[in-house]
Amino acid sequence: MTPEAAVAGYLRHVSVERGLAANTVAAYRRDLGAYAGFLHERGIDDMAAVTTPDVAAFAQHLRGPDGTLMRASSVGRMLSSVRGLHRFLVDDRVLDADPSAEVKPPKLGLRLPKAITVDQMAAVLDAVGGEEPAALRDRALLELLYATGARIGEAVALDVDDMAERGVVRLSGKGGKERIVPVGSFARAAVDDYLVRVRPQWAARGASTPALFLGPRGGRMSRQTAWLVISAAAERAELGQHISPHTFRHSFATHLLAGGADVRVVQELLGHSSVATTQIYTLVTVDTLRDVYISSHPRAR
Repeated sequence: MTPEAAVAGYLRHVSVERGLAANTVAAYRRDLGAYAGFLHERGIDDMAAVTTPDVAAFAQHLRGPDGTLMRASSVGRMLSSVRGLHRFLVDDRVLDADPSAEVKPPKLGLRLPKAITVDQMAAVLDAVGGEEPAALRDRALLELLYATGARIGEAVALDVDDMAERGVVRLSGKGGKERIVPVGSFARAAVDDYLVRVRPQWAARGASTPALFLGPRGGRMSRQTAWLVISAAAERAELGQHISPHTFRHSFATHLLAGGADVRVVQELLGHSSVATTQIYTLVTVDTLRDVYISSHPRAR
């Protein structure tokens, strides 16, 4: 079986049988397209001829001769795609053995999530003021992001009915997993203000849509627009640093843990499938405590 035929079969499998999201399938297509091209460059036109050294060479090719061409996390993701392909071929009895099984991804350095302080977050939220329709919508969006820890894609995908139950929002996360997250009074007030004063007028300008957050023409707010809203708010707040939609999510988790929340509760609120992912945030709070201790205690240094 040629590399192209193997990749095509695997993409059908993950799309139809496993029902993976279109973006995930597209990422597999890019990764495995690069892998198929690499195999052809090595003169391999049959997947049965691929060996463990071939897969290892692909990983080294991604990193470059000096190991800096591609980040370790990106190499790890592409190798994960390659391993998925080979496991599929073994399970489908196209191959007798998996040549990728012994190839280990590069070690990742521990990257702590970047959160901003409570005061900095307050400054960002206060920077979205005014009575203009766009300002009311933007304030509602940012308050909701910080109140719930929602991913930006989850926020812009919200429909009005997802907030029908008072005090909570229904978020649809990765893999279509749904979770219920409480919404604090500040976010509820901002969203209610937007729903009463802005959304009806904007909704009348476009085709009927259930979307919670709209643009001035009545269509669903895009991720790109949400990014611009956050960047503009950070600039007006004069933080002196770049923040992204994930900064709100990181800050949500970090501030909850610093306030005494149980890590498993935060796991549920974030929609993490493993508590180990959430525990990374505990390292951030410990670092903060250590910094405060060193700077404040008379015998810490």
